[in-house]
Amino acid sequence: MPRLMILYTGGTIGMRPSPAGYRPGEDFAERLATQLAAHGGATLPEYRLVELQPAIDSADLTPEAWNRIVAVLARHWDAHDGVVILHGTDTLAYTASALSFMLGALDKPVMLTGAQIPLGEPRSDAPGNVATAMQAAVAPGAPREVCVVFHDRVLRGNRARKVRSQGLDAFDSPNAPWLGEAGIDLRLGQASALPGGTPDFSPAAFDADRVGVLHCHPGMSARLAEAMLEDARLRGLVLLTYGVGNPPSQQGRLLAGLQRATARGLVTVNLTQCHQGRVHQGAYATGAALNAAGVVAGRDMTPEAAVTKLQVLLGRGLAGDALREAMSRPLRGEMTLSAP
Repeated sequence: MPRLMILYTGGTIGMRPSPAGYRPGEDFAERLATQLAAHGGATLPEYRLVELQPAIDSADLTPEAWNRIVAVLARHWDAHDGVVILHGTDTLAYTASALSFMLGALDKPVMLTGAQIPLGEPRSDAPGNVATAMQAAVAPGAPREVCVVFHDRVLRGNRARKVRSQGLDAFDSPNAPWLGEAGIDLRLGQASALPGGTPDFSPAAFDADRVGVLHCHPGMSARLAEAMLEDARLRGLVLLTYGVGNPPSQQGRLLAGLQRATARGLVTVNLTQCHQGRVHQGAYATGAALNAAGVVAGRDMTPEAAVTKLQVLLGRGLAGDALREAMSRPLRGEMTLSAP
């Protein structure tokens, strides 16, 4: 029995060039086998390839695709020692975060990877990324959690971000140490490993109207912000503020809108727009006012983790105070409770 399942969901890794640009290519199984044979061959673990049909266009990813992925994992989970998921890079961090919250505690590794250059093209990073993900998925001491493997880095899935649009080192985890690194040897750390357990394969009831993102910026319209906060269908909001969590005052209109929204059950999570660092809502008066408005300090969560955590928890039936409490604490290592 193959030790690994490789789930191909789509993305740049499987595309071919055309006069109109890169397009999804045929015969992915044969192309993958040929490239892996040239990139390690017998040193790589045996695998079974499963192709998601229809494949996912990474830029058009919807949460329902996560239910499809989880359903495939449920069918094949017990037959393999580890899982590698091949995914488009544009929304790979969202899928890695969502799967971490959907699956919960794991008893085997799930490694997501992809490529900046399609398989078989000159200088493609695909064979190296896939080979490293395969090796990491069955390595002794591999983290039993959802990870992103890219450019010789092993990252916690819900801490990963796509930080470069064109560089081959496209992913990093700015607020968390790497879980491993592939050099001459594959080194996987143990200090940050999460507790294992039995995964949850139940689907989530996603609703696109329930979660939104409000990005603060100079000149932001108070009217548009109020309209968003007053939408009765909105149940979870990610608020992207300045520095350590400071929003614009808008003559008190934003704060008043947040207070009204909280009173009707909206859960708002405050994140910093800074690439690195955390929210500290008590540092300045503008941020401290958010505490009084019932806004959750998202600490050092990534926007991808915060959005998908809200989507998954709402899709599993949490709301109001129960949702607010769950968003304020780490479920799968997605935030740091203590100050760095």
